[in-house]
Amino acid sequence: MIAGFGALNLDKIYLVDKIPSKDEEGFVIDVDLHPGGSAANTIAGLATFGVRTSFIGKVGSDEEGRILIGDFENRRVDTSGIIRAEGRSGVAMIFVDREGERAILVDPGVNDTIREDEINWDVVEKSEIIHMTSFICRMGDDSFRSQIRVAKRAERVSLDPGMPYAEKGLKGLERLLKETTVFLPNRKELEIVFGMDWRDAVGETHSLGVEIVAVKLGKEGCFVSDGGTEEFVKAFPSNPVDTTGAGDAFNAGFLYGLQRNKDIVESAKIGNYVASKLIERVGARSYGGIDPESAVR
Repeated sequence: MIAGFGALNLDKIYLVDKIPSKDEEGFVIDVDLHPGGSAANTIAGLATFGVRTSFIGKVGSDEEGRILIGDFENRRVDTSGIIRAEGRSGVAMIFVDREGERAILVDPGVNDTIREDEINWDVVEKSEIIHMTSFICRMGDDSFRSQIRVAKRAERVSLDPGMPYAEKGLKGLERLLKETTVFLPNRKELEIVFGMDWRDAVGETHSLGVEIVAVKLGKEGCFVSDGGTEEFVKAFPSNPVDTTGAGDAFNAGFLYGLQRNKDIVESAKIGNYVASKLIERVGARSYGGIDPESAVR
């Protein structure tokens, strides 16, 4: 089983006539709701591909929380690790005008308040891999500290730091990195963490004990290393429609490959393939009909 541990957010996408400046008014043309959160998007993909999945996270006692849990239940993701709490669920309010320009406001809600004593340790013990992504940590560091405690007890940990954790730098992220098996940053995040060119940073990552590093390079594909094998893996041709969740989709494909005992190069090909197919659709969880095995046939 692969479990996710990260923020659960409901993306509320508002199509507006304009994005107002200070003291201006505008109006909403339409509203669309999409369950989100980086680790959650990856787990949704893995569940679609037939992998047993679970999730560790927190939602509030509101309609947003019910929607977030309901989406997982529809995908047959085990939700026993999701804490139901009083308060607001995480929400990202995304305002998009007719030209496609965006403005985003994030309310982390209860996401930042996961304490160690709230963790369902049965989920941790049953998971072969726990995939972690960043919390905003605006309301405190409880969830980040809980991730470190979970990482110490997990069989294997994969980590996509995102910008919130990359900006902690090596000093702030080192304790979690030392418990990480698979590191999944993009090029910019890796350079920010280590303060050096990403190629040099790969070696520094291995020196901390990380076994596998997969660096996402956008249109160039990715670079993978296990300390012995190092290889650039080209991206698949694609006609992008919506790039939201591309990195999460790569993670889903890459972890699928590892869970199916494929080597890091094959896993990288699957990650690139899944991402290339997802971005041809609208929505970060539009995995239906994508066959990850097609990448290596």
